[in-house]
Amino acid sequence: PKKEGKLGVALVGLGGYATGQLGPALLQTEHCYLAGIVTGSPDKIPAWKEKYKIPDKNIYSYDNYDSLKNNPDIDIIYVVLPNNMHAEYSIRAFQAGKHVVSEKPMAITVADCDRMIAAAKKADRQLSVGYRLHFDPFNKEMMRLGTQKVYGNLQKIKGGFGFKANAGQWRLSKEYAGGGPLMDVGIYVVQGMCYTSGLEPIAVTAVEGQKTDPQRFKDVEQSLSWKFEFPGGLTGEGEATYDGNINYLTALAEKGQFELKPAYNYGGIKGTTPDGAMNFTPVYQQAKQMDAFASSIKNKTRSIVPGEMGKRDVKYLQAIYEAMRTGKRVIIPS
Repeated sequence: PKKEGKLGVALVGLGGYATGQLGPALLQTEHCYLAGIVTGSPDKIPAWKEKYKIPDKNIYSYDNYDSLKNNPDIDIIYVVLPNNMHAEYSIRAFQAGKHVVSEKPMAITVADCDRMIAAAKKADRQLSVGYRLHFDPFNKEMMRLGTQKVYGNLQKIKGGFGFKANAGQWRLSKEYAGGGPLMDVGIYVVQGMCYTSGLEPIAVTAVEGQKTDPQRFKDVEQSLSWKFEFPGGLTGEGEATYDGNINYLTALAEKGQFELKPAYNYGGIKGTTPDGAMNFTPVYQQAKQMDAFASSIKNKTRSIVPGEMGKRDVKYLQAIYEAMRTGKRVIIPS
């Protein structure tokens, strides 16, 4: 049964992120709730059914996915599949008349992003990307301090994100992931540079890191670093790795530096400024993110993390890869 005033969400793909983060978040939301699931693993169904009280009629496989269009309980489809499937399952969700959240990166190519945006427009539905940090108070403070020039003009932004990726995951497959750590964790650093500065990069150079484990990383980069040029002379130095733990976003301004370390986690983010430690009550990022999207739909306002932003970021990721492959400075088309 439809919950009073709440939009129904269906999660597509019940992997680690859906299970550990999104499902639990949807128990904390005010404007939406977990109404359905789509999975290719029947063995996962009983636990989800029990925990979230999902009726049988709202449980789908990939074979009957398109019949979601006949289910008024489902308003929003959240695509939590490997990167190469985001476009197809988002487009089919729009064809079923649903609003869509795609996990990041929005897709593997800019062309796929364009197809997703066009499908949303045609269906007159909203498309959002799972950029949870726009709802995190520490990252929002980085945006405020940078864009409002609280400590003067920015001179440099540095960021890095990485962890040790075990063999055998889809994220180590170029086919499924579209690339390595840049696609998975580097995207957070790219985002951080853009929202801290309020600017869009105009050019990039990049270098692939050495492969110390060529067997595990035969398909994708093990690590890489890049340098963005922004209008007005600001630079952004980024790094992403699948072979070490790094997690920071640092802004150097005329009157000192402000930074998050760790910057990108689900919880436990810590920030410092020239005036001391940032002091915020942590939030459940994914709950805030989903409530904001549900509110956008109800109020017919635009998501603050729309498909266009997702497309923009995929364009930046592709420019970084081009710079890495060619060794040249790549101009980023506006």
